[in-house]
Amino acid sequence: MLKLAVLVSGGGTNLQAIIDGIDSGLITNTSIEVVISNNKNAYALTRAANHHIPAKAISPKDFETRDEFNEALFCALCEQEIDLVVLAGCLVVIPEKIIKHFRNRIINIHPALIPSFCGTGYYGLKVHEKALERGVKVTGATVHFVDEGTDTGPIILQKAVEVKEGDTPKELQLRVMEEAEWRILPEAIDLIANQKVEVIDGKVQIRR
Repeated sequence: MLKLAVLVSGGGTNLQAIIDGIDSGLITNTSIEVVISNNKNAYALTRAANHHIPAKAISPKDFETRDEFNEALFCALCEQEIDLVVLAGCLVVIPEKIIKHFRNRIINIHPALIPSFCGTGYYGLKVHEKALERGVKVTGATVHFVDEGTDTGPIILQKAVEVKEGDTPKELQLRVMEEAEWRILPEAIDLIANQKVEVIDGKVQIRR
């Protein structure tokens, strides 16, 4: 059984997609052991509580130094003996200690087709604003492993989404969520849970 920790910062729509995926059998051999948010008021914590999933807020504001926060987050993950850390709308920079300990065991969902519209400063609605400013005809989402860079880890899955004439950033954001993010994040977790994902020479190989 793959033990998940899901890290969130806001509403938790991707968390909900994971919960729904487990409930429906789309995601197999998997359990969410804990949901952790850096934001005490995140609705994602309520989603977790509604499904009887252990949840906690670990905020940098509650610690004197960033190192103390990083250590508390690391300890919370190790205490649960987590197999896979899922960043589902998590706006916290993951410290190097956690990345090293969970090498190729941390995944992130990014709302664009990496390497487009990614890296420092590209998160949330800003990604879709930049895509529309550039006038791209196709965007999408990417699930990737997390390394020491920003959106630079090995790519697991990608799915394209059409950009429509007259789209607003919010309209495009919702379409990317519905047509890409909520589909490929559960799929990636199921593949990992069933040992079908391997990283070779910095690239992901998937056994179907």
